[in-house]
Amino acid sequence: MELSVWENVFLGAVALGLIFWMRPSIKSSLQQSKDVPSDWLGALIPIAGVVVFVIFLITMV
Repeated sequence: MELSVWENVFLGAVALGLIFWMRPSIKSSLQQSKDVPSDWLGALIPIAGVVVFVIFLITMV
């Protein structure tokens, strides 16, 4: 499905509008995330579990 030029311009304007509308909350979220210690192990364990599960499913086929 090919979008016309006007539809692309409209979608771009909506995306920019959303960015400017959400800008204050994005800025405060980034500031708060700098103050919190990172917990990469808590994120890597579920990701590794999903990768192992997908590999298991692929080998079962």
